[in-house]
Amino acid sequence: MRLSYLFALMLVSPLAGADVAGSRDLDVLPRFAGSEIVTFKEEAEQERVYPQGTVRRISGRLRYEREVLVQGALTAVTYELPGTHSANEVFTQAREALQDQDAQLLYWCQGRECGSSSLWANSVFGNSTLYGSDDQQAYALLRLAEPRHDSLVALYSITRGNRRAYLHAELLKAGQPLAKVLPTPATLSRQLKSTGTLRMPERDQPSPEWAEVLARSLNLDSTLRVSLSGVNAEAWREALIDDQVRAARLEIGESTGDGLRIDVLR
Repeated sequence: MRLSYLFALMLVSPLAGADVAGSRDLDVLPRFAGSEIVTFKEEAEQERVYPQGTVRRISGRLRYEREVLVQGALTAVTYELPGTHSANEVFTQAREALQDQDAQLLYWCQGRECGSSSLWANSVFGNSTLYGSDDQQAYALLRLAEPRHDSLVALYSITRGNRRAYLHAELLKAGQPLAKVLPTPATLSRQLKSTGTLRMPERDQPSPEWAEVLARSLNLDSTLRVSLSGVNAEAWREALIDDQVRAARLEIGESTGDGLRIDVLR
């Protein structure tokens, strides 16, 4: 139901002549109603470094905790958003539309925790239009589901000092198979608290690296209690307990369904 609602709200034909000549929407991301394309770039071969952490400049160099380095075909589009909707609202709906297609969220930050907006605009994306207030920005990096799992989508929203709001979206189709990329613990924690649910359809069996990142995310808030659902929910529970999550915080939910589902217990 939510996906149908989002597509109905976002997918709309722009006014003739409103967009930059030769531009188009990403095929995986419906356009938000009333938005216009102000910058567009398409490159057959482009290298991108997508941060998985706060962006800082230290001793003249960009620094972040983790990154994803990828090379391939890039399509980048920047929308100016209608004044009746906030950048954060449009960013949220774009992220949810991708996740409703089972895209995996690899990193998500909001506001000042993302770092300097000027670095995101000029150094990460090379687009000065995206420079604005540090506390009015959001960024997400997602990996598309099979059969397009070697493609990444980056989302960045910003509100400038003149109150104009923008959403920037990039689709990069890697020329080589992407290596294993795990989400950060803080990203999983933010998603779980924001939506109340983590769906991981490909995580049938617990693995050491996934058990570790899930345990670290759950232990960022020791008061959070969750239920685990899926055919191997009990095995996941034992793996998380082995990684220092208190057993009292983990309940077993439904024993059916693909992969692993984690739900917050209210």
